[in-house]
Amino acid sequence: MTDDYRTKTTGYDTGASTDESFAWTEPEAKGDAGAKAREWLSQLQAMIENLATQAAPVVKEVGAKAAELAALAGDKAGPAAQKAAAITGQAGQKLAVKSRELAGELRRDVAASKAGELTSETASDISETAAEITSDEPTTTSVA
Repeated sequence: MTDDYRTKTTGYDTGASTDESFAWTEPEAKGDAGAKAREWLSQLQAMIENLATQAAPVVKEVGAKAAELAALAGDKAGPAAQKAAAITGQAGQKLAVKSRELAGELRRDVAASKAGELTSETASDISETAAEITSDEPTTTSVA
């Protein structure tokens, strides 16, 4: 049993049979590599400029279409918003009138109860006002 000592310690054979295809080679000259890099860079720049030139009209068209859609949405939304504001204003006016009436009646009732004059007629007035407020027809919340 004869083993080569170098094979055991290094893990690879260092014998005379070496393959020269994987040997170190000198790098190309700097001038040649630099010229090749400049050529690639100029080609890349030309491709980018070509792409930008071709894409510009498409981007402008997309922007114009988006502006048209925004204008159309504004035209459609304007009257609907005005109608909703008018309905909200009317409902607010009705609610304010009813609330003032109720507040006045409640103040009268408080004053009457302090004087000890709370009659059944005053109580019926309060219940009638409350019934009127709840029986009003509801306002529409949808705008067509």
